Amino acid sequence: MMTITIMVSVALMVTTIIMTLASGLSKKNIEDREKSSPFECGFDPKSSARLPFSLRFFLIAVIFLIFDVEIALLLPMTVVMLSSNMKSWVMISSMFLLILIIGLYHEWNQGALEWAI
Repeated sequence: MMTITIMVSVALMVTTIIMTLASGLSKKNIEDREKSSPFECGFDPKSSARLPFSLRFFLIAVIFLIFDVEIALLLPMTVVMLSSNMKSWVMISSMFLLILIIGLYHEWNQGALEWAI
């Protein structure tokens, strides 16, 4: 029992030492300005790398994600139709589609879907 504990302890110590040596030897210690720069073309940046982000693009992306998830919820409705009560299925489906149409109308009314600048 004692020898197994000693063997496991020695194996863990040897593994820790090998991992520490490998980590220390694999690191590059030479750092120059070109290697630490985010630009890989070799030229110095003339302006800021942070450009202003278009809020309209972000809004279109969020609208796409919302409608993409809703389409993923609409597709299984046809499969569920066969195994459920028809009256409740029609009511739930029509309410879901009504919420989608109201949301689409609201986005259209607010001008979120216009591509012109």
